[in-house]
Amino acid sequence: MARDATTPNGHAAAAIAAVLALADRPPRAWLIGISGVQGSGKSTLAAQVAGAARRRGEAVLVLSLDDFYFGRRERRRLAHTVHPLLATRGVPGTHDLALLLRTLAALRRASPARPARVPRFDKGRDTRAPPSRWRRVTRPPRLVLLEGWCVGVPPQPAAALRRPCNALERRADRDGCWRHHVNAQLAGAYAALWRRLDRLVLLQAPSYRVVARWRGEAERALRRRGAPRALSPAALRRFLMHYERLSRHALRTLPRRADLRLVLDGRRRLRRIVGGEACPP
Repeated sequence: MARDATTPNGHAAAAIAAVLALADRPPRAWLIGISGVQGSGKSTLAAQVAGAARRRGEAVLVLSLDDFYFGRRERRRLAHTVHPLLATRGVPGTHDLALLLRTLAALRRASPARPARVPRFDKGRDTRAPPSRWRRVTRPPRLVLLEGWCVGVPPQPAAALRRPCNALERRADRDGCWRHHVNAQLAGAYAALWRRLDRLVLLQAPSYRVVARWRGEAERALRRRGAPRALSPAALRRFLMHYERLSRHALRTLPRRADLRLVLDGRRRLRRIVGGEACPP
Protein backbone atom coordinates (compact mmCIF):
# COMPACT_ATOMS: atom_id res chain seq x y z
CA MET A 1 0.00 0.00 0.00
CA ALA A 2 1.31 3.42 -0.89
CA ARG A 3 -0.49 6.76 -0.88
CA ASP A 4 0.54 10.35 -1.44
CA ALA A 5 -0.05 12.26 1.78
CA THR A 6 1.65 15.64 1.85
CA THR A 7 1.23 18.13 4.66
CA PRO A 8 3.15 21.33 5.44
CA ASN A 9 2.47 21.19 9.18
CA GLY A 10 2.60 18.12 11.37
CA HIS A 11 1.47 14.74 10.11
CA ALA A 12 -1.35 14.06 7.67
CA ALA A 13 -4.62 12.74 9.06
CA ALA A 14 -4.06 9.66 6.87
CA ALA A 15 -0.84 8.89 8.73
CA ILE A 16 -2.50 9.20 12.15
CA ALA A 17 -5.34 6.98 11.00
CA ALA A 18 -2.85 4.42 9.66
CA VAL A 19 -1.06 4.21 13.01
CA LEU A 20 -4.35 3.76 14.87
CA ALA A 21 -5.40 1.09 12.38
CA LEU A 22 -2.28 -0.89 13.31
CA ALA A 23 -3.56 -1.08 16.88
CA ASP A 24 -6.86 -2.55 15.75
CA ARG A 25 -5.45 -5.36 13.63
CA PRO A 26 -5.89 -8.81 15.14
CA PRO A 27 -4.32 -9.60 17.50
CA ARG A 28 -5.01 -6.17 18.98
CA ALA A 29 -1.85 -4.19 19.67
CA TRP A 30 -1.10 -2.83 23.13
CA LEU A 31 2.46 -1.54 22.59
CA ILE A 32 3.41 0.31 19.40
CA GLY A 33 6.95 1.54 18.80
CA ILE A 34 7.58 4.78 16.89
CA SER A 35 11.11 5.07 15.53
CA GLY A 36 13.01 7.64 13.48
CA VAL A 37 16.26 9.58 13.40
CA GLN A 38 16.67 12.69 15.52
CA GLY A 39 14.39 15.51 14.44
CA SER A 40 12.06 13.34 12.36
CA GLY A 41 8.96 14.20 14.43
CA LYS A 42 8.46 11.14 16.63
CA SER A 43 7.12 13.01 19.65
CA THR A 44 4.83 15.10 17.43
CA LEU A 45 3.41 12.00 15.74
CA ALA A 46 2.96 10.20 19.06
CA ALA A 47 1.12 13.19 20.54
CA GLN A 48 -1.14 13.47 17.48
CA VAL A 49 -1.97 9.75 17.48
CA ALA A 50 -2.65 9.87 21.22
CA GLY A 51 -4.92 12.87 20.77
CA ALA A 52 -6.88 11.14 18.02
CA ALA A 53 -7.24 7.99 20.16
CA ARG A 54 -8.49 10.00 23.13
CA ARG A 55 -11.06 11.78 20.99
CA ARG A 56 -12.57 8.42 20.19
CA GLY A 57 -12.68 7.53 23.87
CA GLU A 58 -9.61 5.32 24.20
CA ALA A 59 -7.12 5.40 27.07
CA VAL A 60 -3.69 5.91 25.53
CA LEU A 61 -0.27 6.73 26.97
CA VAL A 62 2.89 8.02 25.28
CA LEU A 63 6.24 6.86 26.64
CA SER A 64 9.50 8.40 25.47
CA LEU A 65 12.60 6.23 25.56
CA ASP A 66 14.41 9.44 26.58
CA ASP A 67 12.63 9.43 29.94
CA PHE A 68 14.39 6.18 30.81
CA TYR A 69 17.96 7.43 30.47
CA PHE A 70 20.22 6.68 33.38
CA GLY A 71 20.99 9.72 35.49
CA ARG A 72 24.39 11.38 35.62
CA ARG A 73 25.66 9.25 38.52
CA GLU A 74 24.99 5.92 36.82
CA ARG A 75 26.42 7.16 33.51
CA ARG A 76 29.56 8.32 35.32
CA ARG A 77 29.87 4.79 36.73
CA LEU A 78 29.53 3.33 33.24
CA ALA A 79 32.08 5.81 31.94
CA HIS A 80 34.52 4.69 34.63
CA THR A 81 33.93 0.93 34.40
CA VAL A 82 33.14 0.42 30.69
CA HIS A 83 34.04 3.39 28.45
CA PRO A 84 34.22 7.19 28.85
CA LEU A 85 31.81 7.81 25.96
CA LEU A 86 28.98 6.29 28.00
CA ALA A 87 28.90 9.47 30.08
CA THR A 88 26.90 10.96 27.19
CA ARG A 89 23.28 9.83 27.15
CA GLY A 90 21.82 8.53 23.94
CA VAL A 91 23.15 5.20 22.74
CA PRO A 92 21.89 1.77 23.81
CA GLY A 93 23.40 1.03 27.19
CA THR A 94 22.52 4.46 28.61
CA HIS A 95 18.84 3.59 29.26
CA ASP A 96 17.43 1.94 32.36
CA LEU A 97 15.56 -0.86 30.59
CA ALA A 98 14.75 -2.60 33.87
CA LEU A 99 12.81 0.50 34.92
CA LEU A 100 11.06 0.61 31.54
CA LEU A 101 9.98 -3.03 31.84
CA ARG A 102 8.74 -2.46 35.39
CA THR A 103 6.78 0.56 34.15
CA LEU A 104 5.14 -1.44 31.35
CA ALA A 105 4.18 -4.16 33.82
CA ALA A 106 2.76 -1.59 36.27
CA LEU A 107 0.71 0.03 33.49
CA ARG A 108 -1.02 -3.26 32.70
CA ARG A 109 -2.30 -3.53 36.28
CA ALA A 110 -2.70 0.16 37.12
CA SER A 111 -5.55 1.10 39.45
CA PRO A 112 -6.37 3.95 41.85
CA ALA A 113 -5.10 1.76 44.67
CA ARG A 114 -1.92 0.79 42.78
CA PRO A 115 -1.12 3.59 40.34
CA ALA A 116 1.68 3.15 37.83
CA ARG A 117 4.41 5.80 38.02
CA VAL A 118 5.89 7.02 34.72
CA PRO A 119 9.41 8.49 35.00
CA ARG A 120 10.47 11.82 33.57
CA PHE A 121 13.98 12.79 32.55
CA ASP A 122 15.03 16.40 33.09
CA LYS A 123 17.24 17.20 30.10
CA GLY A 124 18.04 20.63 31.47
CA ARG A 125 19.67 19.00 34.50
CA ASP A 126 20.74 15.93 32.51
CA THR A 127 19.33 13.56 35.09
CA ARG A 128 16.08 11.86 36.03
CA ALA A 129 13.42 13.98 37.71
CA PRO A 130 12.58 13.01 41.30
CA PRO A 131 9.73 10.47 41.68
CA SER A 132 7.50 13.19 43.13
CA ARG A 133 7.35 14.65 39.60
CA TRP A 134 6.54 11.36 37.87
CA ARG A 135 3.15 10.92 36.24
CA ARG A 136 0.59 8.73 38.03
CA VAL A 137 -1.57 6.44 35.89
CA THR A 138 -4.60 4.92 37.62
CA ARG A 139 -6.06 2.69 34.88
CA PRO A 140 -4.45 0.44 32.26
CA PRO A 141 -4.13 2.23 28.92
CA ARG A 142 -5.72 0.59 25.91
CA LEU A 143 -2.67 1.59 23.89
CA VAL A 144 0.92 2.55 24.75
CA LEU A 145 3.10 4.40 22.23
CA LEU A 146 6.86 4.05 22.84
CA GLU A 147 8.84 6.60 20.84
CA GLY A 148 12.60 6.86 20.54
CA TRP A 149 15.39 7.29 18.02
CA CYS A 150 16.69 3.71 18.31
CA VAL A 151 13.41 1.87 18.89
CA GLY A 152 13.45 -1.40 16.94
CA VAL A 153 17.07 -1.08 15.77
CA PRO A 154 18.82 -4.48 15.51
CA PRO A 155 22.51 -5.11 16.34
CA GLN A 156 25.09 -4.69 13.63
CA PRO A 157 27.09 -7.63 12.25
CA ALA A 158 30.55 -7.91 13.81
CA ALA A 159 32.30 -6.99 10.57
CA ALA A 160 30.55 -3.59 10.56
CA LEU A 161 32.21 -2.66 13.86
CA ARG A 162 35.79 -2.98 12.68
CA ARG A 163 36.21 0.49 11.25
CA PRO A 164 35.28 3.79 12.95
CA CYS A 165 32.55 5.71 11.16
CA ASN A 166 33.54 9.26 12.16
CA ALA A 167 36.15 11.39 13.92
CA LEU A 168 34.70 10.73 17.38
CA GLU A 169 35.16 6.98 17.00
CA ARG A 170 38.63 7.42 15.51
CA ARG A 171 39.80 9.56 18.43
CA ALA A 172 37.83 8.24 21.41
CA ASP A 173 37.08 4.62 20.50
CA ARG A 174 40.22 3.45 18.76
CA ASP A 175 39.95 -0.13 20.00
CA GLY A 176 36.20 -0.36 19.33
CA CYS A 177 35.32 -1.03 22.98
CA TRP A 178 32.47 1.51 23.04
CA ARG A 179 30.82 0.43 19.80
CA HIS A 180 31.14 -3.26 20.71
CA HIS A 181 29.52 -2.57 24.09
CA VAL A 182 26.66 -0.64 22.48
CA ASN A 183 26.15 -3.42 19.94
CA ALA A 184 26.08 -6.05 22.69
CA GLN A 185 23.32 -4.08 24.42
CA LEU A 186 21.31 -4.05 21.19
CA ALA A 187 21.76 -7.80 20.81
CA GLY A 188 20.68 -8.46 24.40
CA ALA A 189 18.33 -6.41 26.54
CA TYR A 190 17.19 -4.06 23.75
CA ALA A 191 16.38 -6.92 21.37
CA ALA A 192 14.27 -8.48 24.14
CA LEU A 193 12.41 -5.19 24.55
CA TRP A 194 11.82 -4.83 20.80
CA ARG A 195 10.28 -8.32 20.77
CA ARG A 196 7.61 -7.00 23.13
CA LEU A 197 6.46 -4.46 20.52
CA ASP A 198 3.18 -5.42 18.91
CA ARG A 199 3.79 -3.07 15.97
CA LEU A 200 6.60 -0.81 14.75
CA VAL A 201 6.11 2.51 12.96
CA LEU A 202 9.02 4.19 11.16
CA LEU A 203 9.30 7.87 10.31
CA GLN A 204 11.66 7.33 7.38
CA ALA A 205 14.11 10.15 6.65
CA PRO A 206 15.44 10.48 3.09
CA SER A 207 19.08 10.11 4.20
CA TYR A 208 21.42 10.68 7.12
CA ARG A 209 22.42 14.06 5.69
CA VAL A 210 19.20 15.67 6.92
CA VAL A 211 19.78 14.77 10.58
CA ALA A 212 22.24 17.58 11.33
CA ARG A 213 19.96 20.13 9.66
CA TRP A 214 16.83 18.94 11.46
CA ARG A 215 18.52 18.84 14.84
CA GLY A 216 20.24 22.17 14.14
CA GLU A 217 16.85 23.79 13.59
CA ALA A 218 15.76 22.63 17.03
CA GLU A 219 18.93 23.94 18.69
CA ARG A 220 18.59 27.32 16.97
CA ALA A 221 15.03 27.58 18.27
CA LEU A 222 16.31 26.82 21.79
CA ARG A 223 18.99 29.51 21.52
CA ARG A 224 16.40 32.06 20.36
CA ARG A 225 14.40 31.26 23.49
CA GLY A 226 17.50 31.67 25.64
CA ALA A 227 17.68 28.01 26.71
CA PRO A 228 20.82 27.59 28.84
CA ARG A 229 21.80 24.16 27.48
CA ALA A 230 21.32 24.78 23.74
CA LEU A 231 24.23 23.33 21.78
CA SER A 232 26.54 25.44 19.66
CA PRO A 233 27.04 24.24 16.06
CA ALA A 234 30.43 22.73 16.97
CA ALA A 235 29.05 21.00 20.06
CA LEU A 236 26.10 19.69 18.06
CA ARG A 237 28.40 18.17 15.42
CA ARG A 238 30.29 16.27 18.10
CA PHE A 239 27.11 15.24 19.89
CA LEU A 240 25.56 13.79 16.73
CA MET A 241 28.65 11.65 16.15
CA HIS A 242 27.54 9.54 19.12
CA TYR A 243 24.38 8.67 17.15
CA GLU A 244 25.74 8.49 13.61
CA ARG A 245 26.66 4.81 13.45
CA LEU A 246 23.29 3.51 14.59
CA SER A 247 21.32 6.20 12.75
CA ARG A 248 22.86 5.07 9.46
CA HIS A 249 22.28 1.45 10.44
CA ALA A 250 18.63 2.22 11.25
CA LEU A 251 18.11 3.87 7.87
CA ARG A 252 19.36 0.69 6.20
CA THR A 253 17.54 -1.89 8.31
CA LEU A 254 14.31 -0.54 9.79
CA PRO A 255 12.38 -0.09 6.51
CA ARG A 256 12.23 -3.88 6.22
CA ARG A 257 11.31 -4.39 9.87
CA ALA A 258 8.59 -1.75 10.25
CA ASP A 259 4.89 -2.56 10.04
CA LEU A 260 4.22 0.96 8.79
CA ARG A 261 6.54 3.43 7.07
CA LEU A 262 5.81 7.15 6.93
CA VAL A 263 8.19 8.34 4.21
CA LEU A 264 9.42 11.92 4.68
CA ASP A 265 11.17 14.34 2.38
CA GLY A 266 14.02 16.64 3.38
CA ARG A 267 11.58 19.21 4.78
CA ARG A 268 9.87 16.59 6.98
CA ARG A 269 6.79 16.57 4.78
CA LEU A 270 4.96 13.26 4.58
CA ARG A 271 5.22 11.91 1.04
CA ARG A 272 4.03 8.31 1.25
CA ILE A 273 2.46 5.85 3.64
CA VAL A 274 3.70 2.31 3.12
CA GLY A 275 2.23 -0.52 5.14
CA GLY A 276 2.98 -4.10 6.06
CA GLU A 277 5.00 -5.49 3.19
CA ALA A 278 8.80 -5.61 3.23
CA CYS A 279 9.99 -2.78 1.05
CA PRO A 280 13.46 -1.69 -0.05
CA PRO A 281 14.84 1.45 1.65
